[in-house]
Amino acid sequence: MSQAYSNLHRNAWADWWEGTRRPDIWWTLAWFDIVLRYRRSLLGPIWLTLSMGVMIGGMGPLYSALFGTELSKFFPHLALGVIFWGFFSSIVTDACHTFVNSSHYLKQGYFPITLFVWRSLARNVIQFAHQIVLYIPVALWAGISLSWHALLFFPALLLLLINAHAVGLLLGLICTRFRDVTQIVTSLMQMLMFLTPVFWLPENLPGRARYVLWNPLAQMLDLLRTPLMGGMASLHDWIGILCWTVGTSVVAGLLFMKYRRRVVYWL
Repeated sequence: MSQAYSNLHRNAWADWWEGTRRPDIWWTLAWFDIVLRYRRSLLGPIWLTLSMGVMIGGMGPLYSALFGTELSKFFPHLALGVIFWGFFSSIVTDACHTFVNSSHYLKQGYFPITLFVWRSLARNVIQFAHQIVLYIPVALWAGISLSWHALLFFPALLLLLINAHAVGLLLGLICTRFRDVTQIVTSLMQMLMFLTPVFWLPENLPGRARYVLWNPLAQMLDLLRTPLMGGMASLHDWIGILCWTVGTSVVAGLLFMKYRRRVVYWL
């Protein structure tokens, strides 16, 4: 009882660290989520790879013809765009349900809420790992030659994970208190998919429409995709994402400090 009391009244940093330092728990829970989702399935999580591969294979030649772009140039652009957008979308969508889907744990005893944010993020990382392998045959077919710029993919991925954790806390808290926000976020992500260069090339935009590239999801996509296509993302995108990371981390931290103890009462 005294342990539960001390946990509920510890400072926000200690509460955050208590959940973050237990990857053995949240990684195991994330893996079980994947296993249960594909229980009694013959191929299991490989269906993630196959379904994404079929979609990319069907859309590539069609959209290349529609946009009048050489297939060898457009196909890796589309493949990476679809893979990364699927990652973005699942992170944001799952963030809205982070605490609601973990209510049976939170109602039974003390658990630091960051544990379930990491669980959601780990589950999406596992799914992403099953899908990013599709990049290898696409890159070999398109003859992409990587340079040292490809190493910039890793700091970009780190920034994505930091943002994903902050967004997980932010949306998890807001959507637990206000359930209608989940529907707003879902609709917003559907709209942003068409305002982000997933299916189209940024250079095809007219000058007056380039403001859509200020979209942080478009900037994050450029940081991740460009190094894997043998290029280097612009400094503008790095600065934009760094500013966005600081902003989301600060807002998520403030909400976490103020409302972390109320989550169980909102469930």
